[in-house]
Amino acid sequence: MTPTEKVVLVKRYFELMTASDIDGIIGLFGDDAYVLSPFLGKLDASEFFKKLGNASNASKLTVFDVLLGENGDSAAAYFEYDWTLKSGEQFIFQGVDYFKFSKSGQFSSMSIFYDTHPVREDVGDKYALD
Repeated sequence: MTPTEKVVLVKRYFELMTASDIDGIIGLFGDDAYVLSPFLGKLDASEFFKKLGNASNASKLTVFDVLLGENGDSAAAYFEYDWTLKSGEQFIFQGVDYFKFSKSGQFSSMSIFYDTHPVREDVGDKYALD
């Protein structure tokens, strides 16, 4: 893949997220791809996006920048996520998604980075013992 094709693929991911096209998003990831999430840990990409789709009512993602890694096998995107849950609750935060590319031209992994403190305050501590 050329650098331009990699940037296009990353931007396509965010377009599909905004469109809530879970099947389209999953199609960008290889069969063995995974996602590292601050809330959910490491999950198969398909499982992660299905969970996200089930929890979400709407998403609007605004990409500010896409940076390519110096070895050519990664990219990072700085974005804002305007996320509405099925419950109607809305969260807006900024973060970085870090993508690794497979040789087949799909994503092999994605790591999600954002300050979870504001979201944890609103959502609550999902890991608290009862």
